[in-house]
Amino acid sequence: MAATSDRESDLQASPQASSLAPTRSDLSRTVALIGMMGAGKTAVGRQLARKLGAPFVDADKEIEEAAGCTVAEIFAEHGEAHFRDGERRVIARLLDGPPCILATGGGAYMQEETRELLRERAVTVWLKADFDVLWKRVSKRGHRPLLKTADPQGTLRRLMEEREPVYAHADLTVDSGEQTKDAMADKVLEALREAALMEEDTAR
Repeated sequence: MAATSDRESDLQASPQASSLAPTRSDLSRTVALIGMMGAGKTAVGRQLARKLGAPFVDADKEIEEAAGCTVAEIFAEHGEAHFRDGERRVIARLLDGPPCILATGGGAYMQEETRELLRERAVTVWLKADFDVLWKRVSKRGHRPLLKTADPQGTLRRLMEEREPVYAHADLTVDSGEQTKDAMADKVLEALREAALMEEDTAR
């Protein structure tokens, strides 16, 4: 991995880092999915983007492409504060682009500056899931830096207690349970329409 200064520069602006390109869709603003790890933001986001004919962007993937290393490596080598700073810059750049479906990392909305960016320039949707659903999903993979503790279940519970009161400030909340990603995308789309945030004639 390159020196810290090189990574910071990459995270500030990387011309090839964004997969966004102008496209015709029914979105007038970016829809940002927030929530805990395992809530389904990436899987549901892809389905929602397909239904809307809009670009889908995973913020963590954009960060990895900009930095040239994984999120876990950034955490391990530079710490969470460094990651959150780069995350904020990358999300700000993405919000400057055309409207898209944006899946954010679980901790992004917890950072005040990032949260304000999202609240001002996107429609935020909290995918809310209970502990059992989240643990079932995240325990299948070991790539979550914040769960690399002696008691990952306890850590997940603590994170939920800390984060859920903040997630509750999102524009919309959609319950995420044991449903297919397609069904969840439909629930998000319905919530957007009911809140008058989406045109009724959206292509399905």
